[in-house]
Amino acid sequence: MKSKILFSVGTIGVLFMMAGQLSFSINDSYVKLVVKNIGDDNSLYSVIFLRGLVTSSLLGLYLVFFEKKNLIKILSIKNFHIRGLYEVLTALFFLVGLILLPISEVYTLLMTNPFFVTIFAFLFLGEKVGIRRWCAVIIGFLGVLVVVNPQNFQFNYLLVLPILAAIFLTIRDIATKSLATKSNSVEITFVTALLITVFAGVGSIIFGYQVSSEDVNYILVSSIFVLFGYLFSVLTVFYAPLSLTASARYSVIIFGMIFGYLILGETPTYNMIIGAIIITISGLFVIKREKEIGKIK
Repeated sequence: MKSKILFSVGTIGVLFMMAGQLSFSINDSYVKLVVKNIGDDNSLYSVIFLRGLVTSSLLGLYLVFFEKKNLIKILSIKNFHIRGLYEVLTALFFLVGLILLPISEVYTLLMTNPFFVTIFAFLFLGEKVGIRRWCAVIIGFLGVLVVVNPQNFQFNYLLVLPILAAIFLTIRDIATKSLATKSNSVEITFVTALLITVFAGVGSIIFGYQVSSEDVNYILVSSIFVLFGYLFSVLTVFYAPLSLTASARYSVIIFGMIFGYLILGETPTYNMIIGAIIITISGLFVIKREKEIGKIK
């Protein structure tokens, strides 16, 4: 009798992608909760610094004791630092937006990333973009307008923050394309986490260290979930191609709405929900077209 496989390899990859997005959304919710409990938005730097110390240390220990890697050698790779710089800029705009805006709005606007990939490929790589992908990009940005909801021309400039994060995320993805392999994913993650920790540490020096002992438990929970997020992201690469798992990335919008409500008490508006649906459908179409023309492998 043939043994039955409960899940295919591709399905496992998609589940890992969704588990990663779930972990990141819980992490982000707890980071915002701690900052709000402290009552000073500048405490974000202290929170990220402390979380980064935990995350970087655990990643470093894993590389040394399980993968037998030389951390000095890893830290000497220049391209890892260049990619890490783009990640720092992405994190800066994302995290500031996360503190000042509802978490579901931040995730939704961050998911404009596939649109910027298409635009950048056309402008800087000379790639031919068909009418269907241009239509999807335009419709996606109409979804952004629905989220932004510029009533009486009173534009909330803070909504630019997650869009800037999406732009730098696109640049980071382009920089990663020829850099990342299955064997160095954790190394890249370690360098990135360390750079973000250093950046947050400098911010803590400038604005003052503001975390109390009462906040440590939440930060430890955040650190654990962000580690799970990194782990699941790596496992996703092992189990399935990006063409299969990229669509599952949009699950973070749903998780953001759920945990934004459960942990932070944030209720999404109708504009937020409608805009999220438009952006998601348009983004999924762009991903589908990139798969068909062979851009996503």
